[in-house]
Amino acid sequence: MKKNILVTGGAGFVGSHLCERLAQDKNNNVYSLDNYFTGSKNNHVPNVTYIEGSTSDIEELISFKPDMLYHLGEYSRVEQSFDDIEKVWRFNKDGIFAVLEFVRKHSCKILYAGSSTKFGDGGLGRSASPYAWTKASNTELVQNYGAWFNVPYAITYFYNVYGAREIQTGKYATLIALFKEKVLNKESLTIVSPGTQKRNFTHIDDIINGLVLVGENGYGDEFGIGSGEAYSILEIAEMFGGKIEMLPERKGNRMIADVISAKTEALGWKPTKTIKTYIDEFKTSISSQKTRKV
Repeated sequence: MKKNILVTGGAGFVGSHLCERLAQDKNNNVYSLDNYFTGSKNNHVPNVTYIEGSTSDIEELISFKPDMLYHLGEYSRVEQSFDDIEKVWRFNKDGIFAVLEFVRKHSCKILYAGSSTKFGDGGLGRSASPYAWTKASNTELVQNYGAWFNVPYAITYFYNVYGAREIQTGKYATLIALFKEKVLNKESLTIVSPGTQKRNFTHIDDIINGLVLVGENGYGDEFGIGSGEAYSILEIAEMFGGKIEMLPERKGNRMIADVISAKTEALGWKPTKTIKTYIDEFKTSISSQKTRKV
């Protein structure tokens, strides 16, 4: 009997990798629901059915009963969320209510991708930005649906994901992809002050390993998926090398976040890749390209 698995945000950075992994199992029918706000049709992978639309319209757009729903399709930027607050509310608050009602009616498990900003700066980070607050309060709503309506759920938390298919340019670019692009263009690496803010950079392969494991075996909250190694943004820029340009401090920029991965590790997960190795391999690839050109 084949499983129907729905991934919201399946054309995004993390979602496309998750769809790709799930679709490798011939026992899965994998579907993506994405509004293509930051997702891209360039991220489509084989053996996945793609449905375009908003999660707030999930009841009208999805005509089958999923066995499992991975809810990744939400607004996911901190600093930009102050300017985008209407989008944040529509994608994160209207969306989560519709998705939870959908899984309640169809009696399927939901894995919700929370945000590690909830744990930033000793818990103060949960209200530091529109994005952080919506994600933190959404985790509470997921928990309540579990208690109120017996909806089976698991809540995961990512820590600064990097790897193939990151958004490289524009307002929603992620840090590692942005630094790579700037190095290739021989531009200064821009760092939001003070630069000492620390992040736990986690490779996309490790994130997907954790998501699949928790999706299959995890129930409840606090399934963090993050590398235990923390580096400041300044240290990351120094690993890349080149000129550094400091930018003014911005609202919502947390200094630290505790990695809560014990429950995920208890299922058998552990990080297998490091950001230092990733940057070293990137720099080696650039050197090799230069050598071939010469």
